[in-house]
Amino acid sequence: MKAKGPPRRRSWLGLAAPAVAVFALLIGLGVWQLQRKAWKEGLIASLTAELAAPPVALPPAAEWPRLDAADLEYRRVRFTAAFKHAKEALVFAAATAFRPDVAGPGYWVFTPARLADGGVVIVNRGFVPDGRQEAASRRAGQISGPVEITGVLRWPDSRHWFTPKDDVAHNLWFSRDPASIAAAKSIGPVAPFYVEQETPLPPGGLPQPGKLGVALPDNHLQYALTWFGLAAVLTGVFISWTVTSGRGSGAGADTAPQA
Repeated sequence: MKAKGPPRRRSWLGLAAPAVAVFALLIGLGVWQLQRKAWKEGLIASLTAELAAPPVALPPAAEWPRLDAADLEYRRVRFTAAFKHAKEALVFAAATAFRPDVAGPGYWVFTPARLADGGVVIVNRGFVPDGRQEAASRRAGQISGPVEITGVLRWPDSRHWFTPKDDVAHNLWFSRDPASIAAAKSIGPVAPFYVEQETPLPPGGLPQPGKLGVALPDNHLQYALTWFGLAAVLTGVFISWTVTSGRGSGAGADTAPQA
């Protein structure tokens, strides 16, 4: 009776194709992260330059329908307008990379401002902490009359499935959307953008305006090195397994019992 030999070892050739596929995927992910790194660095440089540029005049109301957000987002502007404090809206202040000076729970105060030509721009006057959202708690900051404002043009947030529904009854919004605020408060037509106020600082310090900064995370090199490292580990493991498997197969062939 023929004796059973040792269990057959799986040939390394059978694992070569999936190993190469996984290796290619890991290298591709690493290259993609390097591309993302270059894109992110370009974006940061562009935003830094835009936010450091001197302010220009606010586009007149007649031009608003033709404005291109891609060309004007983050453009610094200067204009004179009068705030309509009775129509201010509170927008829940989520963490943002552009205002690292703001921390803790609170709200952005979005207030319509009427220009000399009759147009209305909604201005994010700045941050108020939780507990100071009521205008009565910060009366000193309710500036009356025309005021010169310096700020940055921004376009509305994109709403998605996870954006909570605005609570108009409690004057609370969860998306920075000037058109929605204007409609709810019967303000009438407003600019398609809003302005992030930098100056002036109101008496009493609230709302707290501030200059936007660029603090976007850039961890793409770390991610790329992780993917490349996994590819190197895969290569080492595969080579080690191939060598070990080959030796084992050879030894088994030499010592296999005969019938």
